[in-house]
Amino acid sequence: MKIVVSGGGTGGHIYPALAFINEIKKRDERLDVLYIGTERGLESEIVPREGIPFQTIHITGFQRKLSMENVKTVVRFLRGTKRAKALLNEFKPDVVIGTGGYVCGPVVYAAAKLKIPTVIHEQNSVPGLTNKFLSRYVDRIAICFKEAEAFFPKNKVVFTGNPRASEVMSGNREEGLRSLGIKPNKKTVLIVGGSRGARPINDAFMSILSDVKAKPYQFVYVTGTVHYERVQEQMKSIGQPENVIVQPFIHNMPDVLSAVDLIVARAGATTLAEITALGLPSILIPSPYVTNNHQEKNAAALSKKDAAILRKESELTGDRLLQDIDDIMVTPGRLDAMKQAAKALGVPTSAEKLHMLVKEVAK
Repeated sequence: MKIVVSGGGTGGHIYPALAFINEIKKRDERLDVLYIGTERGLESEIVPREGIPFQTIHITGFQRKLSMENVKTVVRFLRGTKRAKALLNEFKPDVVIGTGGYVCGPVVYAAAKLKIPTVIHEQNSVPGLTNKFLSRYVDRIAICFKEAEAFFPKNKVVFTGNPRASEVMSGNREEGLRSLGIKPNKKTVLIVGGSRGARPINDAFMSILSDVKAKPYQFVYVTGTVHYERVQEQMKSIGQPENVIVQPFIHNMPDVLSAVDLIVARAGATTLAEITALGLPSILIPSPYVTNNHQEKNAAALSKKDAAILRKESELTGDRLLQDIDDIMVTPGRLDAMKQAAKALGVPTSAEKLHMLVKEVAK
């Protein structure tokens, strides 16, 4: 089978695409893949690392208000569609899959116009502008939250879950411990603000840095590459506690997630797929800067089942964060109860479901 995959901007769109590709590779040795992204997106760093052929188009997203920049975006969309058609005509895929981000717009649209079978994958409970636009043209729409069905043509929708849920189940705990120097005899809290980091989460954690050194558990603190140097400078002046491991980015996240006991994170759909597949308790701090506040809705699905604590960014402080962490890590039985609640929400067979859908569409 020959497939083209497109998805970019954030890890929430890229990692499900890679999980899907890895699933098909297990079942089809003759698989031929082309990934189409952008030069400046995170996909330009991550996808080539996986040894997957990678091509780019130039495209930007629409602003949610009238502006000259949107006129330029329309021009870029038309040029991007032309470039995508050229790549597709050369590669001749059996099917094209879009996993989100504005790069999918011209790629999947071009495929539909060329009569190539198409699938889009929507990870969130509330779809973004690109997938709403593409839903008119594609053959099938794979969703991860039942709530998303209301935004799409019902005859096209199939519930598959998030492919990342399947991939994260294969994480190696020992490799996760070894790769970061995590002490195996201590419980571990992972703090991560998404693929590019989140300054409010960084600021909250840095404000309690002198307090965490006395805790009986350890921290893996992922700053995001754009914040790493600033955090390092602050660390020098405050002093880095022995029980805090600092990283700019983690490439082997399935291994690391298998090695930790609690995660503090944003509430992107891919993150939620990972933690529910593993049964990992969480403190979720939804980004308020996303379409229709969908991250808060994502997080609420877990907090209502006592699998997570939901904290709005507006109420986040260092003291509040540390109290929440202590409540989970120290209260007898709390960690185990949250693990069971998170595990009950997981859909670990999702990569296989998406693969079956794509095979059906490609026929």
